[in-house]
Amino acid sequence: MAHDIKAYFRSCGISAQKVRLVLDLVRGKDVEQALNILRFTTNAAAEPIFKLLNSAAANGEENFGVSRDDLFVYRIFADEAPTRRWRRFGARGRFKPWLRRTSQITVILREKES
Repeated sequence: MAHDIKAYFRSCGISAQKVRLVLDLVRGKDVEQALNILRFTTNAAAEPIFKLLNSAAANGEENFGVSRDDLFVYRIFADEAPTRRWRRFGARGRFKPWLRRTSQITVILREKES
């Protein structure tokens, strides 16, 4: 039976829309291949995703005894997290809200079928 190896990153300081652009690059790939793609991606969201994927692979090695070479990205997605609202004052005494969006990233790895 295949184990689901999970890792989460709560309240990442990048919007879910921007994170999803990078997640689409690594979905369904082998872990080593996905890490190499993220290592050379110049998007700001690539670094936290790289760390999260690396952590998930380490969880698989440590907790389940699965080799990193046998893992692939089964599911990876980003959901919206709470949005911080900042005040910005505009002309004529008006109020301009700034929305500081955050996201929650989830990675699920599985072992390749032999």
